[in-house]
Amino acid sequence: MQLRYQFRVYPTSGQQIELARAFGCARVVFNDGLRARQQARQAGEKYLSDAELSRRLITEAKLTPERAWFGEVSAVVLQQALADLNAAYRNFFDSLSGKRQGRKVAPPRYRSRKDNRQAIRFTKNSRFKVLDNGRLRLPKIGDVEVRWSRSLPSDPSSVTVIRDAAGRYFASFVVRTTDEPLPSSASEVGIDLGLTHFAVLSDGTKVAAPRFLRRAARKLKRLQQALSRKQQGSNRRKKAVVKVARAHARVADTRRDWQHKLSTAIIRDNQAVYVEDLCVVGLGRTRLAKSVHDAGWASFTGMLEYKAQRYGRAFGRVDRFFPSTRMCSDCGRINEKMALNDREWDCPCGSHHDRDVNAAKNVKAAGQADFNDRGAHVRPGLVPAARGEAVTHPDAARSTRSVEGIPVLQGEEDVKLGPSGSPSDPSE
Repeated sequence: MQLRYQFRVYPTSGQQIELARAFGCARVVFNDGLRARQQARQAGEKYLSDAELSRRLITEAKLTPERAWFGEVSAVVLQQALADLNAAYRNFFDSLSGKRQGRKVAPPRYRSRKDNRQAIRFTKNSRFKVLDNGRLRLPKIGDVEVRWSRSLPSDPSSVTVIRDAAGRYFASFVVRTTDEPLPSSASEVGIDLGLTHFAVLSDGTKVAAPRFLRRAARKLKRLQQALSRKQQGSNRRKKAVVKVARAHARVADTRRDWQHKLSTAIIRDNQAVYVEDLCVVGLGRTRLAKSVHDAGWASFTGMLEYKAQRYGRAFGRVDRFFPSTRMCSDCGRINEKMALNDREWDCPCGSHHDRDVNAAKNVKAAGQADFNDRGAHVRPGLVPAARGEAVTHPDAARSTRSVEGIPVLQGEEDVKLGPSGSPSDPSE
């Protein structure tokens, strides 16, 4: 399978200027291609092919005074910008025809130079190279310093250079890996996701929600207030915007790092993992929206899904309308609807249930078969190439210190994060 390994890079001031030039050229080519196709459609002409766009907007455009500066960047960057446009149109048409599953995809839109995220991509034919000294050689940019957190499992087929809203630069490598499956395990687990406890496992283990965004709310509020006082268009406002973006990036990096550790532990210890197919988009429109987005359920289940495929584990999603909370895991009786503050309940059969543990047991039972007498359906989802396999922010390890002392695993034994972000018990 294909994976993305992302590493922090530190270009010099001169290399940052060259990267900014490449970002601008790729953006202009993308916008020119979108404009050409829109004008052709309005004029009743046929759809412009990929080869025709490349000939008009790159090969011939370089010979004109208006676009002569395209020659200052690698031609592969311009070709990949058109490839992104073609992929956007393809996704749009597949969404209209019903070939693409999920939410409807909007047609491509123009890229702005004010976008917080800028990116360019180099493929193998651009002859980018990872040097023996650890630097990344990019055509017409130079040798860029890379902060390596691990070695690549194979030669990368492409690399994407990204500049985020916080002004940080990253190199995202696409590699093909053939990881061997983990040793078989007799354990299977069902997971019930929530807000008070991030995840409750069917074996009774409870993972407390770290609430990274809530813990950083005071600092974010102060930075946002300082930003609101700055004059529009001033240099101080630009600096304040970067400070806010860095604070949010730190929260996102910490959350991603924590979810990677938890998902890896669950996949390593269980042969099959079953989760409920939650409608995160719908929950994000409720009064609990901030807590739902802070939890990051979608990214966590995505990690479980691709890691299960990578390491030879089974993964299934239980239908979101399956009454896992109201069903007794012992007798199968479905009770009346319960309020959110009803954390425990008794079944007429005599069983006493913890609300979340009972739901996790039902998710596990429903996930062990595609169809059963309770009407639960497990549908395996598509597994795309993971976009963020490695969390390589220099402060990623230190950022977990903000959750020191929070009980992460609560079941038969409480495990707390130590100063390094790892369990305080070395045996865990």
